[in-house]
Amino acid sequence: MSLRLERFMGFAEFIIGPRVARTRWLYPSYGPSIVVALLLLAASPALAAGEADAVPKGAAVTVLKASKFCFGNIVEVSGIVLPRDEQQIRPDRFGLKVAEVKADPGDTVTAGQVLARLTDGTNAINLTAPVAGTISASSAIVGAPASGKDALFSIIARNEYDLVGMVPTRDIAKLKTEQTARLKIIGAGEMDGKVRTIAPTIEPNSQLGQVFVGIASNKRLLVNSSGRAQIKTGQSCGVAVPLTAILYSTAGTVVQVVRGGRVETRRVETGLMSAGQVEIRDGIQEGDIVVARAGALLREGDPVRPVGASADAK
Repeated sequence: MSLRLERFMGFAEFIIGPRVARTRWLYPSYGPSIVVALLLLAASPALAAGEADAVPKGAAVTVLKASKFCFGNIVEVSGIVLPRDEQQIRPDRFGLKVAEVKADPGDTVTAGQVLARLTDGTNAINLTAPVAGTISASSAIVGAPASGKDALFSIIARNEYDLVGMVPTRDIAKLKTEQTARLKIIGAGEMDGKVRTIAPTIEPNSQLGQVFVGIASNKRLLVNSSGRAQIKTGQSCGVAVPLTAILYSTAGTVVQVVRGGRVETRRVETGLMSAGQVEIRDGIQEGDIVVARAGALLREGDPVRPVGASADAK
């Protein structure tokens, strides 16, 4: 703003930029007050314009920095729960009958515990458990013959179970014994496990291979119940953003980046996903400022006001 005050011929002349204001000194005692009033009036548009320029433009959006994140390489296995070792208990000779049954299916027994008392008419014989575990089945009935051919009891040795499932051929090469797994068994919840055995052959029609995942749990499991295991075969670390920052559009998979106070839409190539984070293999770099919750209302070039811990948009 250019300002010049001149007094001549009883007039006061104000030159403010290209404008000229002139007033007459009708009342000399009021002259200074009039001058101040005119100065404030002339300056007020410029002050208002300055205040308008200070108001941030564009919608406020929450942003964050794209950062490094490590993703676990996971192989998923679906299968059923089977006993790892199920032992069949039968008498060691023929000609016996069941005189008394001392254990039923579902009972937990210890090694050496008497399961049934057998007799050959004159002598009594105790049938005992060779290992600790849970009785899974029994055909022992008082008065029925115990021939020695058919098992009277079946015991799940040491209450050890495996999740036995099938894996696609492409994943078999990734598996090794002792790899850790996280299992979810229907009716029993989540538990830990490890790869115990990998079958050396592939089923020719389905092209699936069998894997045995040992279940590490003291919970009582139901044989043949279904479950799923996620086996960690390694990990990879790269740039990641939250799943909420990903936008799926007709242009493909995109992430909205804030640069210079404006929105840039970047096509990205995504990879692994874990804990709400998505791996970005191409399209953005570590440290880029991205819109935390991408939306179709924001378009390329829109002015925005970044808000959040990482609002220092480049």
